[in-house]
Amino acid sequence: MTFDEIIDRRGTHSDKWDMMEAKYSVSADEGIPMWVADMDFRPPACVQRAVQGMADHGIYGYFGDDSDYRQAIIWWMKNRHGWSVEPEWIFSTHGLVNGTAMCIDSFTKPGDGVVLFTPVYHAFARVIGASDRQVVECPLVQNSGRYEMDFDAYDAQMTGNETMLILCSPHNPGGRVWTREELQDVANFARRHDLIIVSDEIHHDITFSGHKHTPAALIDGISERLVMMTAATKTFNIAGSHTGNVIIPDPDLRARFGKRMKALGLSPNSFGLFMVTAAYSPEGAAWVDALNRYLEENRRIFDTAVNAIPGVRSMPLDATYLAWVDFTGTGMEPAEFTRRVEQKAKIAASHGAAFGTGGESFLRFNLGLPRPIIEDAAARLTEAFADLQ
Repeated sequence: MTFDEIIDRRGTHSDKWDMMEAKYSVSADEGIPMWVADMDFRPPACVQRAVQGMADHGIYGYFGDDSDYRQAIIWWMKNRHGWSVEPEWIFSTHGLVNGTAMCIDSFTKPGDGVVLFTPVYHAFARVIGASDRQVVECPLVQNSGRYEMDFDAYDAQMTGNETMLILCSPHNPGGRVWTREELQDVANFARRHDLIIVSDEIHHDITFSGHKHTPAALIDGISERLVMMTAATKTFNIAGSHTGNVIIPDPDLRARFGKRMKALGLSPNSFGLFMVTAAYSPEGAAWVDALNRYLEENRRIFDTAVNAIPGVRSMPLDATYLAWVDFTGTGMEPAEFTRRVEQKAKIAASHGAAFGTGGESFLRFNLGLPRPIIEDAAARLTEAFADLQ
C-alpha cells in the first residue's frame, strides 16, 4: 500500500469521521478530522492476512493457546525496545484505557490521589474521576518550548494521600520522548512518595529522527512499583481491536492485578490476539519504519505552515503523530482561535483544555492522514488566520 491513498471512511461507524459533525459542527463532507487518535492508513498486509484467514475459516470460537501471541509481544519488546519480558508478566486488557481503569481498581481505593503530569491524555482524568479517586495535577513546565518536569514543585504538592502516578511516555499531547535521566527522576519521585507507577507507553513505536524511547522498565530501582502498558493498536492502526498489554514484572503487583482480572471475568477477544500476533513480526517492523518516515514528513509540512502564522507555534514532536499547537501568541481567547479552526478551516481538532491544566491555549491535531489531506489542512489553517500575516 501507499500511505498517500485516500480511503473514504465516512459511513463506516468511524468515530473520527462519523461523529465529527455532532461533536464539532464540522461536516464530514467538507471537513478534516484531526481529533480522534487513529490514523487513516490500512495496517500492514500481515495483519490483513490474519483477519482474512479468520474470515476464510469462518468459525469465531474461543481463543486457546496464546503462546504465539505472548512470544510475539516478547519478540517485539526485545527487538524494538531492548526490554526482556517474561510470558507470565503479560495480561491482555480491552485497550489501555481499560488497562488504566484496571490499575486504578487493583492498586488504589476510593479517595486516593492519582498523580498526572498535565496537560496529558484526557482519558486518564476521566477514569480517575469516575472511579471516585482524586486527580492530582502536577503541571509540566515549558523550557524553550518543550515540556519538562519540576520535581521540587511536585514534592511540595504531595500530601501523603497519593498512591499512584500515571506516566504518559512518550507524552501525549506534547510529543516528548522522556530521557533516561528524566525517567530516573520519575522513579525517584515515586519512591519518595511511595507511589505505584503506571507507565502508558502506547506511542512508544512512533518516534522520529534523533529520538529513542526508553521503556520505564529499564530504569533502576523501579520494578517493584511499576506497571507497564503497551499496545499494538496505535502503532498499527488497529484501535478497534481493543487489545492492550499490561506487563507487570513484580510478582506481588502481578498477583493483585491478576486477581482483579479474574474477579471481573475479563478475557481478550480472538480478533485482537490474531492481529497483534501478526503485527509484531519482521514484516510489521518494516511497515512501522516506513510509517515513521511518512509521519515525519507530515510533521514537517504541517509545522512549517503552522509556525509561519504569527503568534502560533507547534511544539516540536519527538514522537507520536499528534501535533500540539499553541495559540497564545495570537492574543486570542480559546473560543476565537477554536472558531477559526472549526468554522473557517473546517478542521476538527481536540480542545486543549480537555488535557488538563496548561492545555487551555492549545489544540491537538492528528497528523496520521494521507499527505494530500495534511497539505490541505495546512493551507486551510493559513487562510483561516490570514489576517494575522
